[in-house]
Amino acid sequence: MAYIILVILIILGVLCLLATVIYNRLVKSANEYKRSLAQIDVQLKRRYDLIPNLVESARGYLTHESETLEAVIKARNVASQLRQDSLGEPGGAEAFGRLMAADSTLTGLLGRLMMVSEQYPQLKADGTIADLMVELNNTENQISGARSMYNNAVKDYNQTIELFPNILFSGLFGFKRATSWALQDQAEAAPVRFSLANKP
Repeated sequence: MAYIILVILIILGVLCLLATVIYNRLVKSANEYKRSLAQIDVQLKRRYDLIPNLVESARGYLTHESETLEAVIKARNVASQLRQDSLGEPGGAEAFGRLMAADSTLTGLLGRLMMVSEQYPQLKADGTIADLMVELNNTENQISGARSMYNNAVKDYNQTIELFPNILFSGLFGFKRATSWALQDQAEAAPVRFSLANKP
């Protein structure tokens, strides 16, 4: 009888040790992808903070493009709000999916604004606008790098929760799959470029 109790205690001890090791591994992996997501968030916030300054600086030159400017600001406000919403559910599919779609829309509108800007040499000569475009270019590079790091961290995390024996405990401990930053098309894989071509 004592032998059976000893065996049961040893088995329980091994299971507790295994559960602890797996839990710590899952927490470490989850923290990695959340840290990477925080880097994207920092750069998105920076981007969303720069856009109103760019629009206001360009407004005086783009008097006939008020629709484009308003569309950029509206898309920026929507994306900024969805960014806030997604902070409550890091890597969650629903909120994160809405943020990705809104950010993709904003990126397209910014590209359109840059195309329109090319038709206004005075705008391109404005030092404030030139500085803001340089800042946006730098931010886009940071977003692209952070997005790549995040996707790699999510891939590692999702594999970690699905591997055996982790999968036996991941659901029990409340670990769910995280969502990658999906790109709408291949063009989005590269950072947006705000051109100052032909600047006088």
